[in-house]
Amino acid sequence: MSESNAPEVRVENQLVRFTHGEPVDQEIALSRLSGRRSGDYILIQLKVPRATILIDSRGRIIVHGTKRLQIARAAAKEVLLQMGRSDDGLSTEMGPVQASFQFSRGLSFDGLEDALYPASVERDSHLGCVRIEDRRHEMELLLWENGKAVALGASHANLVAMSAVYWRSKIAAAGLFTAATGGD
Repeated sequence: MSESNAPEVRVENQLVRFTHGEPVDQEIALSRLSGRRSGDYILIQLKVPRATILIDSRGRIIVHGTKRLQIARAAAKEVLLQMGRSDDGLSTEMGPVQASFQFSRGLSFDGLEDALYPASVERDSHLGCVRIEDRRHEMELLLWENGKAVALGASHANLVAMSAVYWRSKIAAAGLFTAATGGD
């Protein structure tokens, strides 16, 4: 892909919260749906559709582990159906996106902090990457030397693509890209 285009962004997870006119009772979710209590939440693992469901203390359904809104809605509907309730009046709030992309070349971490200043760049020795606090696009980027990147807390996949183009231009201007990797 051309260096002027954004790398292909792959959404790994989309968090979605559903609110029903009648809040979901946590105790009923525990008994009917084989939920488990975890602090203020009830945790439910659905097999079809495959998703992790959290029922919060306000009776809202939070769907984690899906990539598309239609799948998340199907999961919330399944929870309500198993409780003998309709999904009529279910409202939706989109939460953060976790996404990944791949630059076409690897990069060197040597001098990266200086090249990306004033951005907050921190090495994460546990994961073997750098963490970039991308205030411009309101997300955190994890970036590896092989050019792989993961965006955390993004509001939309298009913002991840914009972030990728922005940081690629900064890294390229600093001359920190290395050999081709076959991505972007």
